Amino acid sequence: MTFSQIQGNAEVVRALAGMVDAGRVPNALLFQDEDGGQAMEICLAFVQYLYCRSRATGDSCGICPQCNKTGKLIHPDVHFIFPTASSMLSVQFSRQFRELVLKNPRFTEDELAAALGIEGKKQMIGVDESKHLLDELSVSPLEGGFRTVVVFLPEFMNAEAANRLLKSIEEPDSRTVFVMITHHPEKVLQTISSRCQRIMVAGSGCGASVSFQSPELYTDLIDALCKRDFLSALDVSDALAALPSRDMAKSFCKYAAFSLREIFLIQQGLPATSASEISRRAASSLPKSFPRKTLSVLDDAARKIDLNINLKILFTDMVDKLIIYAK
Repeated sequence: MTFSQIQGNAEVVRALAGMVDAGRVPNALLFQDEDGGQAMEICLAFVQYLYCRSRATGDSCGICPQCNKTGKLIHPDVHFIFPTASSMLSVQFSRQFRELVLKNPRFTEDELAAALGIEGKKQMIGVDESKHLLDELSVSPLEGGFRTVVVFLPEFMNAEAANRLLKSIEEPDSRTVFVMITHHPEKVLQTISSRCQRIMVAGSGCGASVSFQSPELYTDLIDALCKRDFLSALDVSDALAALPSRDMAKSFCKYAAFSLREIFLIQQGLPATSASEISRRAASSLPKSFPRKTLSVLDDAARKIDLNINLKILFTDMVDKLIIYAK
């Protein structure tokens, strides 16, 4: 993948090429993109440019041995990490991941799970993955150049895995680069995201939107939390428990999680030009820790809905926690 093959995001491409040309490649980059967006394409083009021995006019040559290896995702010094099931390692799915990316670098999270055969299973980047990666990084680069770690969806990394990688990200070898791609920056552990240089990838229109038939329930809940009107917040929990189906209850959790991204982006000073009025008010009224903590609660609630737990108990418990987080 060369930079010339990227359609759009010209400013991002120029910035990445400039980093390499100036010899000022950050230790860690965090690409923020939508599901099904261009970040993987841009990441692959950046990696190829980084390794190319004949780069010119802001692009890789596309034909040298280094370009050939990076283009086929078989360079021995480029490591890919992505969510898997249980304690399985990314390297165990190298073939499936490579085939998916080469066929369609704008794949979605669901398409990745299907390609790996782990649909419906709990996905994560666990501590075993970190241990394996650190073992790999303890060996000198096999081809004497950079070592690159591409982490797809670091928001799936648990705290133990992140803590093991932290020192490598904070104080890496001068020739080691971490490149991460996230669809939910608000879910990435702060110990990781705070040490990365963020790059916003412009939307490609491929990302999936999230809808819910009664969005006013989300608005009413956030409004009540902003006003510290906790009785009204509990009234919303009753309304959620009375939704006609468990599918609708789960849709609320997904819609709320998606909408919380606006609050997070505003609080972090990141672009959120289409943010709603309630998101802007919440960003100024609620603690900065609110989006991260609430997302964890929503993910847990969605999982418990599938376990057939009583909705009245579930949503009352959820709102009780949000009231605490809002204080």
